[in-house]
Formats: sequence, structure tokens, C-alpha cells
Amino acid sequence: MLDPLYLFVFAGLFTPGPNVILLTASGARFGFRPTIPHVLGVAAGVGVTSALTALGVGAVLLALPALKLTLQVIAVGWILWMAWKLLRSRGAKVDGEKDRPFTFVEAVLFQWVNPKIWIVALAAASGYASGLPAGLEALRIGSAFSGINLFVCLFWTFAGTLLAYLLTTPLAWRVFTSVMAAALAASGLMVFLA
Repeated sequence: MLDPLYLFVFAGLFTPGPNVILLTASGARFGFRPTIPHVLGVAAGVGVTSALTALGVGAVLLALPALKLTLQVIAVGWILWMAWKLLRSRGAKVDGEKDRPFTFVEAVLFQWVNPKIWIVALAAASGYASGLPAGLEALRIGSAFSGINLFVCLFWTFAGTLLAYLLTTPLAWRVFTSVMAAALAASGLMVFLA
């Protein structure tokens, strides 16, 4: 029988949020292969973040309002900066341009301030616990998040790569980057719901 945790994690991670928006835009802008370190960093970072949440880090954040507020402000600042950078981008990367996709480490670190991951991980840890010892429960939840998210990230990156075939004019790129930047900025509002 399929563990209901997997369905919950899939639904929580597949729907648009900061990672989905950034990976779709990166796939469109830089291509599939250059975005792979970003994909792997998201999968690893989500796994670690959700495992630590299952171990109680999420409860600590909820118990320390000043720490939670500090992380929220950092998250909003980082998300708005990325939205601004995306809005200012010129579309498909051209040779000689310095802009690049996220590195593996940047993608891992982003998960610490990604509000959607904290929300989904807290809900999974509290609503889908299986009664295992703490370490095994963290491993169960972390591996579910990491494994499922790897396929979710690959899907959205590939979708972005396919979108690039439709973005054949500067106006099309401008509309695409504007919509993606606005969606990313709006996802920053989720920070204060976590």
C-alpha cells in the first residue's frame, strides 16, 4: 500500500512555489543541462530541511518568534532580490553574459529560507508521522521529500526548456520573465504565512 506521505509531498512540491518558478525560468533561460546543479541542490536541500523539520527544528522556530521573524525577513529579501534579477534579465542567455543558473550550494541554501518547503515539511512531520524513532522518521520524511522533489524539479526544468521554443521574440521573453518575476515576488508573501 502506498504511504499517504508520498501523495501529500508530491502535491505540496509539484504546485508552483519559489523552486518551481525558479527552475522553470532557469530551464527556459539557460537550458536543461546547465540547470541540473540547481535541480540537484533543490532535491538535496529539501531533503535535509524536511528531515531536520521532522527532528524538531520547525518546532524550535515556532517557539522562538525573534528567530522566526529574522528568517522571514531574510527569506523575503532574498526572494524579492531574485524576482528583481529575473525581471531585469533579457531572456535566453547569450554568450558572454555573466548571468548563470543557481549552483548546487546556492540551491541547497535557498531551501533554508524557502517558505513553501517549511510549510509543507511542518505539515508532513505533524500529519504523516508513522511512529518510528526520531532518526528513522527524519530519514523517512527527508528521503520522501528529496526523492519526489528530484522528479518534480526535473519536470519543471524540462517544461521551462520546452517553453523556450515558444519565446521567440524579445516581447515574448519580456512577458515570460515579468510573469515569472511577479509570481516569485508573490510567493514571498507566503513567508509570513509560515
